[in-house]
Amino acid sequence: MDILTARGLVMTYGSTRALDGVDVTLRAGESVAVMGPSGSGKTTLLHVLAGIVRPTSGSVDLAGTELTAMSDARRTQLRRTDFGFVFQSGQLLDELPAEENAALPLMLGGLDRATATARARDLLARLGLAGTERRRPGELSGGQAQRVAIARALVGRPKVVFADEPTGALDQATGREVLDLLTGATRAQGSTLVVVTHDAGVARWCDRTLAVRDGRVVQEFRAPLTGAVQP
Repeated sequence: MDILTARGLVMTYGSTRALDGVDVTLRAGESVAVMGPSGSGKTTLLHVLAGIVRPTSGSVDLAGTELTAMSDARRTQLRRTDFGFVFQSGQLLDELPAEENAALPLMLGGLDRATATARARDLLARLGLAGTERRRPGELSGGQAQRVAIARALVGRPKVVFADEPTGALDQATGREVLDLLTGATRAQGSTLVVVTHDAGVARWCDRTLAVRDGRVVQEFRAPLTGAVQP
């Protein structure tokens, strides 16, 4: 089943065309890498698909709901309920312990703190972080912090998880562990995963790869990239 469909996406910044007529269809439960060099438009595409920015033209449909027709407030709410996000730096709140960082989307959505943190603790344990629930980001390793970020992205059982260079700040071995957890956890709960990367080794972990260059999808690989080496 198709979960998210984008048609004719154009995004311009002044005289620069960051997206140039992009069509994308994401199916429920699949993992898709969006791969390209710096400046290719891949992060802009992620931001448009996730409703963070409105395209200059084109449409984004999430399971029958048109994102580009929504108000900013409605799109913000949607990003708390239907989308999850994992960024390169994790972007955890330094003053909160791991369990509250992971529970934040639920609490922002109105769930009481006790129930939200209980759900977060369960997910942290499944991601190998039992015993670290009360540690703050400064007390965690880079890999542990990214696991907390994955828990935060998944705790609300979103339809789509967007990951922007999720292993870019990690060493090779830790990056492999994080990718294994990210792809495995999203698959286990049926969420669609979109990974933005410049690295063919990262893209190989996904079911499908979209190669982006100059604001266009120039090639699609429906199997792991030939010759790519897992990180």
